[in-house]
Amino acid sequence: MSTSSFSVLAIVLATSVVLTSVPVLAEPGGKGQGNGGADYQWQRNNPRHQEGHPGTARSSMPDDGGRSPDHNRFSYSYNDARRLAVDHGFTGYRGLPPGVAKNLARGKPLPPGIARRAVPPEMLRGLPSYLGYEWRVVGKDLVLIAISTAVVTTIINGVFD
Repeated sequence: MSTSSFSVLAIVLATSVVLTSVPVLAEPGGKGQGNGGADYQWQRNNPRHQEGHPGTARSSMPDDGGRSPDHNRFSYSYNDARRLAVDHGFTGYRGLPPGVAKNLARGKPLPPGIARRAVPPEMLRGLPSYLGYEWRVVGKDLVLIAISTAVVTTIINGVFD
């Protein structure tokens, strides 16, 4: 073999070693923001996207001066709700079965098939009202649900115990 054949063979081997080692040295995927990061920033900073969403500057919710995050917009204490239930005699309700109860979570849609009752009118008058949301009795809990999406916004556990 001639010197030129050895140099061509050496170049081919060196190139194949480099090309096979690059993927091995690369970072594993799945940790980046991807396209969702830039899109989320756009949505957060675009006032037209935020119109009508609870917790934003253009919300239909009462203004709290910007002191609290979204989840505190719908705050109502257990003690106040429990006092209303006891005063009007709405106690002794049974809780949900454990398998069904674990599917009830804030920020998720109300699971299909969960029996939910309207809050008695006497008690409803004492609860705060929010445009686009309704209070429901689910088992022995008082739950605030978005009317259009059935997403659970607030759960006050054991109010009707």
